[in-house]
Amino acid sequence: MNGPKKRIAILISGRGSNMKSLIEAARRPDFPAEIAVVISNRPEAAGIAWAKDQGIPTLAMDHKHYSDRAHFESQLQSILSASRIDLVCLAGFMRMLTPAFVESWRGRMLNIHPSLLPAFKGLDTHERALAAGVKFTGCTVHLVTPEMDEGPILGQAVVPVLTSDSPDSLAARVLAAEHRLYPGILELFAAGLITINGHKSSSASDVNGLSPQFSPQV
Repeated sequence: MNGPKKRIAILISGRGSNMKSLIEAARRPDFPAEIAVVISNRPEAAGIAWAKDQGIPTLAMDHKHYSDRAHFESQLQSILSASRIDLVCLAGFMRMLTPAFVESWRGRMLNIHPSLLPAFKGLDTHERALAAGVKFTGCTVHLVTPEMDEGPILGQAVVPVLTSDSPDSLAARVLAAEHRLYPGILELFAAGLITINGHKSSSASDVNGLSPQFSPQV
C-alpha cells in the first residue's frame, strides 16, 4: 500500500453488522484504511458497545439532545474534523442528513443499500422486490449525494430471489452479501482504485475478469 491509510468514520444507528465487517477487514495490515471512530445517533445502539469492546474510539450523539438537525450536524462535523477523517461510511445510519452536510462530504461519503440500485430506492426493499416478482436482487455501495440513493454506484452484489423466500429470508442472504461487498469496495476506493466520472465509476478490477455476483470483483 502506498501512502498513509485513510481514516474512516463509521456512522450507525443500530446493531452495526456492516460496521463489524468493515472493522474486521480493516484489521488486515495491508488494508488501505483504518477505522478511526464509530459514531451512533442512538446511545442504546448495540453496535456502539461492540465497537468499544474492540478498542475502537466511539461516540454516542443522541440526536434528541440537539436543538435541530443543523445543530446536530455542526457538532458531528466538528468531531469528524477533530478526528482527521478522510472518508465517512454510513452503516445503518437511520437519520437523514441535510443537503449542506452531504455536499461538504461529496465524493467522501459511502453508503450501502439493500437493493440493486436504481431499483427499489428507499425503505422496504425486500418486500417490494418480492412483490415485483424479480428473480434477482442484491446490494449496492454508492457515494452519498443529497438525493436519496442516487449517488454514483461503486459496486454491487447480486442475490437470487427464491420462490420460497420471505422478506426475512431474502434480507438475510442480501445482508451476507453486504458484509462481503462493503469492505471490498471500501478497500478499492480507499486505495484509489475506483475512479468517478460524472455519475459513473470504474475500477481497475474490471479488466481482471468479473465475478457474476460481485462487480467490481472484491
